[in-house]
Amino acid sequence: MTGRRRRAGVVLPVCAIWALLATAGGAGAQTAPIVVASKPFAESYLLAEAFAQVLESHGYAVDRRPGFASTELVFQALLRGDVDVYPEYTGTGLAAILGETAAGSSAEVFRRVSDAFLERWGVRWLPPLGFENTYAIAMRRAAADSLNLRTLTGLAEAAPGLAGGFSPDFMGRADGLDGLTAAYGIEFRETRSLLQAVKYQALAEGAVDVIDAYSTDGAVSRYDLTVLADDRRFFPPYDAAPLVGRAFYDDRPEAVLALARMAGRIDVEAVRRANERIEVDGAPVGEAAARLLVDIGLAEGVREDAGDVGGVPVHNADRSVLLALPAYMWTERTELARQIGRHLLLVLASLGAAILAALPAGVALERRRSIAEGVIRAAGLLQTIPGIALLAFMIPVFGIGAAPAVVALFLYSLLPIIRNTYTGIVEAAPDAVSAGRALGMTEVQLLTRIRMPLAAPVIMAGIRTAAVINVGTATLAAFIGAGGLGDPIVAGLALSDPVMILSGAVPAAILAIFVDWGLARAESLVAPSGLRS
Repeated sequence: MTGRRRRAGVVLPVCAIWALLATAGGAGAQTAPIVVASKPFAESYLLAEAFAQVLESHGYAVDRRPGFASTELVFQALLRGDVDVYPEYTGTGLAAILGETAAGSSAEVFRRVSDAFLERWGVRWLPPLGFENTYAIAMRRAAADSLNLRTLTGLAEAAPGLAGGFSPDFMGRADGLDGLTAAYGIEFRETRSLLQAVKYQALAEGAVDVIDAYSTDGAVSRYDLTVLADDRRFFPPYDAAPLVGRAFYDDRPEAVLALARMAGRIDVEAVRRANERIEVDGAPVGEAAARLLVDIGLAEGVREDAGDVGGVPVHNADRSVLLALPAYMWTERTELARQIGRHLLLVLASLGAAILAALPAGVALERRRSIAEGVIRAAGLLQTIPGIALLAFMIPVFGIGAAPAVVALFLYSLLPIIRNTYTGIVEAAPDAVSAGRALGMTEVQLLTRIRMPLAAPVIMAGIRTAAVINVGTATLAAFIGAGGLGDPIVAGLALSDPVMILSGAVPAAILAIFVDWGLARAESLVAPSGLRS
């Protein structure tokens, strides 16, 4: 679809938004920040940051929540009202959310998702931005040339000898790997699930032969890849557009109009240049978004030197990681301090709650030994749930942000504390307990004066284990908008930036050591003097 046809195709939706404003009736101004979210890949970061800068240029406060782990998580947050707007693609809405057959023209798909989302959930698609970013199947150029592969039909013949690496969001979808297999009969020798950024490195290193990409990816040129032609036109149109929640659309019509001004203005070349600034040149996302808005004529009120707006700066990718990391962390020291504080808050809140719940439970189980193993096994089952899955389970109840992260971390902390408390009390010097009974001590006295003091080192070992687990697991909280040291890790993975990844991972490791040291000092205070050595 040409740029002229795309602009003509959005006139009616924009007019409808103008009509909405005309009948808005002077609703009171809303002061709450507008929550702008994204998924964990470069273009989603870029568009979300462009939305945020446009809104800020119109005087709105914005709360950025970048890097949601998947379409399902961010859409669920939108339905709850925890997120107001995020960039989405019509083909993804059709196949991944509605679960319908991936087919139809751009206009047909946009009409279908607009009608269905409004009818089912009250969610609105604003007019498309003007470009399509479809899925693409890519290979190393040398490998494609050696096999003379140019189309997906050709790939189907060569696939039994090749390894595929695909993002989790692509696998198991009707418009993803499952549908591709059905349409072309492609069966790889091996299929691996890889994060968005990791898959490019895996392809470059030869760990896999084929990956899923996006047609506007800057990484396609960065890694000199061949994109195989979709000769059977399997992939549906993927027109990018702002997807907005019901309350945001109803309560903030002027903000909706500000975003609608972007309709039809961003063509494929403009977004590809912006993606290359991030993925190839190493420009900060905020700067690339500001430059994009300049290119499309929406730069009024937007800072062209936006730099690290949105908390997703990128270092110079050509510098050594070891040389760049200290300078990068010093430059981002204010943001890093905020992330450490947030991370520590998540850990301490969840660990404190777990101690208050698990410590009495472990003590009580000593009196109910017949059910103790069953309770401990039940707590152990929680450890088998992947961290991101447990966080996702929390969202329908607690929304996004700190609350679901604290609850999930609390549940992960229960097992080591309950088990060590129970084991420590049961095995605490049976001879001393027998002697106490012979002297006429009550069970409460035995617990408080013998069992608990002697079990203190074992109990503290469980608490220390839970604390270290929490520090590491809390990095996953970034996938649901909870912040912390997971933010730079998630952003670095999405942008193939090892320095950014380490700027979150190194402080997290140091924080784990610090928390464990602090608890070790506490252990020395609560242990009986005869055991402190």
